[in-house]
Amino acid sequence: MESAEITIGVEGLAPETGYRVPYRVFTDPEIYQREQREIFRGATWNFVALEVEIPNPGDFKSTFIGETPVIVTRDGDGTINVVLNRCAHRGALVCRQPRGNAASLECVYHQWSYDLKGNLLGLPFRRGMRGQGGMPADFDISRHGLDRLRVETICGLVFASFSDKVEPLRLYLGPLAVGHIERLFNRPIKLLGDQRQYIHGNWKLYAENVRDPYHASLLHLFHTTFGLYRATQQGASRIDATGRHSALHSVASSNNDAADKSAYAGMRSFDTGFSLQDPSLLAGRKEFVDGITLVILALFPNLVVQQIANTLAVRQIVTHGTDAFELVWTHFGYADDDSDMDQIRLKQANLIGPAGLISMEDGEAVEIVQAAIKGDSERRSFIAMGGGQAVDSDHLVTEGAIIGFWQNYERIIGFDPTK
Repeated sequence: MESAEITIGVEGLAPETGYRVPYRVFTDPEIYQREQREIFRGATWNFVALEVEIPNPGDFKSTFIGETPVIVTRDGDGTINVVLNRCAHRGALVCRQPRGNAASLECVYHQWSYDLKGNLLGLPFRRGMRGQGGMPADFDISRHGLDRLRVETICGLVFASFSDKVEPLRLYLGPLAVGHIERLFNRPIKLLGDQRQYIHGNWKLYAENVRDPYHASLLHLFHTTFGLYRATQQGASRIDATGRHSALHSVASSNNDAADKSAYAGMRSFDTGFSLQDPSLLAGRKEFVDGITLVILALFPNLVVQQIANTLAVRQIVTHGTDAFELVWTHFGYADDDSDMDQIRLKQANLIGPAGLISMEDGEAVEIVQAAIKGDSERRSFIAMGGGQAVDSDHLVTEGAIIGFWQNYERIIGFDPTK
């Protein structure tokens, strides 16, 4: 990747300010494996669960960090643990259910059994049968537990890391991310449900998408036509000091329909011919005193936290190769929500997810990029909207947070785009 004063197009033309990303970072299997080592299993914190998903002793959730399977558990003393979902015996998945409650974890292959901290409890035929077979005399049960990861939480969000070198979670997240997390998770929450979306594209194309306020009022007709989000709104794009994390926000009450119709004249994304047969879809409530109605908080490497009108959700990114990833959407509300607010959130859940009135275009956008670039790995994208630099913006027509993402990516991967 390169920044500032890049010569693009036909050789000999004057240089242009911008940032360029080689398409091979989205298609190269070796780069993908490097990401698994250096990012997902490296010195980062990865989101794995909401504490409310495992509220009781014995509760567990199986999930992934990158492509590596892990289990999140709450043991008898209330401690949250994250262990590798891979039996110490022959490498089989230990937990095959998405969620549940159990006193112990048992591998179905040979019935090796583990406690909720990952310690090996026992195994059949350890002493053999009728004096024959069994494990060697020096077999040490304490040395064959499930690999344990570091775990830290913030406001009910659970993060895990393979690294003993990554800084504490709050320092890793920084003031920008922590501020938004504390704003949205300001009191106890309750689960409303999950959605899963399988997308045929590279996970980094989605990382770009959620750091891109510029596309949202052009791609998403529903956003713009019905005033949930427009580039003309009061809003901002913010990047943390490392470039790892970013947040964009907007205020729907700043809409000016007359001025917006002029700004979007001739664009398909603002179509006054559309109306809602059920206007109650958007009949929500004001929730936050700051008036902000949309927040997309992108946390490196695998989490998006969102507020869109009254929909609150976390989106976990799970990788499945160079050209596939999964989004796991977990919707939540506040524990003190009344039944009317529950219904508002559930109805507005139709805005997001794989068939969401807004979000369905994002998956398609990722897939049409992946389809177009896979045969031309040496060509590059051009990212320049907002000045071509990783800087904060007090407006929504910028790609600065995308550049911040790539600069951080380069530091971790050690990727040299000239080779």
